[in-house]
Amino acid sequence: MKIFLKITCLAFIVISIAGCGAYSFTGANVDPNTKTFQVNYFQNNARIVEPGIDRNFTLLLQDLILNQTSLDLVTNNGDLVYEGEITEYYIAPITATSQSTAAQNRLTIGVNLRYFNTKNEEKDVEKRFSFYFDYPGSTQLSGTQLEDAINTVFERITQDIFNATLADW
Repeated sequence: MKIFLKITCLAFIVISIAGCGAYSFTGANVDPNTKTFQVNYFQNNARIVEPGIDRNFTLLLQDLILNQTSLDLVTNNGDLVYEGEITEYYIAPITATSQSTAAQNRLTIGVNLRYFNTKNEEKDVEKRFSFYFDYPGSTQLSGTQLEDAINTVFERITQDIFNATLADW
């Protein structure tokens, strides 16, 4: 009886450990044959051009993929290719006061993405992503407040892009 119990426990431990081997805490599901990725420059084609956001977005997307996968960043011939453009950047009032002024404003940024998986073309994605940042109408977004707002929006968009291209969610 003791031998049967030991064999059962050993089998349970082996199965449990083997089941954990394929799990990723980031949710990334990358083919083992995929080794590299490239993020082409995301040009700012929005009607309102905020200087530097195209470069910042490109770098944030590169950093996210580097930090959440074991893929290597390359400048060309990547197994995974991210490209696109920033298509929207605008601020609009979303609520008004009784004096017909904005009580709350919203910064919205939209990005078009084209993702190519050279190892599996069925996983290619072409999609628009956008997110927003709400702030009081009495406040002007400038300086560090503007940087923080843009970073908040970009963190959400880059995570959504990661989930759409590399995660099984």
